Amino acid sequence: MAKWGEGDPRWIVEKRADATNVNNWHWTERDVSGWSSGCLRQLLLAVRVEGSEGVCQLTDISKLDGEASINNRKGKLIFFYEWQLTAGWLGTSSNGVKFRGNIKVANLSDENNMEDLDITVSLCKDQPNTTLLNLMKRSGVQEVRRVLGEYVHQLRSEFSQGMLLPTVTKPTPTPPQNKKNQIKTSKTQISPVPRCSCSPAPSPPGVRIPTCSFSLRETFLTSAEELYRTFINEEFVQVFTRSAAVVDSCHGGKFQLLDGSIRGEFTQLVPDQKIEMRWRFRTWPSEHFATVSLQLEEREDETELRMECRGVPSKEEDSTREGWTRFYFQAIKNTFGY
Repeated sequence: MAKWGEGDPRWIVEKRADATNVNNWHWTERDVSGWSSGCLRQLLLAVRVEGSEGVCQLTDISKLDGEASINNRKGKLIFFYEWQLTAGWLGTSSNGVKFRGNIKVANLSDENNMEDLDITVSLCKDQPNTTLLNLMKRSGVQEVRRVLGEYVHQLRSEFSQGMLLPTVTKPTPTPPQNKKNQIKTSKTQISPVPRCSCSPAPSPPGVRIPTCSFSLRETFLTSAEELYRTFINEEFVQVFTRSAAVVDSCHGGKFQLLDGSIRGEFTQLVPDQKIEMRWRFRTWPSEHFATVSLQLEEREDETELRMECRGVPSKEEDSTREGWTRFYFQAIKNTFGY
């Protein structure tokens, strides 16, 4: 019989504030498929390359199938992820002609290095041959490989926080770095990788988080009536986000965009003039919403939109500002030609 305080440490209960998973021995699992889907979309839709042939940019994610999870067993973190994806790209040649194509990744998984990814680029069937295809095969593939490596890096270095619980004698371990999946940045890459917001753990009840406010202005070549409808009509929203959406366009109506990455509710709707909403991104602290106000002012052949966003978590200001600019304003302009 072992003496008091001796024996297999896995069976000795430490002084733990939460009294759970002593010594991190038991298997715990966190499903991060939803976060991964949003992160991959954000990273991929920021891909843009340019060369003497012209400019190419990823415009939509038509397929994103797979799953991801983080597991803790015997004090070690184990990452599982497996994705297959197809993205559409739009290229504009140096003489202004536009072409469309697809890029496919068949084997993004924890079993493959970034260098081993099978990435193929093609033109849509109705498109004539173009040198932009060479640009995408040369620089586009490299850029996609880079941002997928960034997804894996963020998954391992940030999202794993809280999986290994601290003990009296040991601080919270630093998540392992995925050295084999780190890749060097090429000089031909021109678009910066947007930082995915990777802080999904909810804030404890009653804890105040630092917030900030910002404003944006944008001009659209359309009427205030048309622009107002674009923001609140479910069909229009699904078109410019290129994904399923749920939008109940009434006072108190709920909305959900980009596979649930964005959700909220309308608090004030003044037709063709003003839209106010409670708005949040999936990875913000639990049930924390920002207040977003969109003011529309029609001027001859255009409409000026003034946006005020209040209550954004301070650490999320840059990504929120960039997200509204790219995935709302620029997406609307590119889709409808406003």
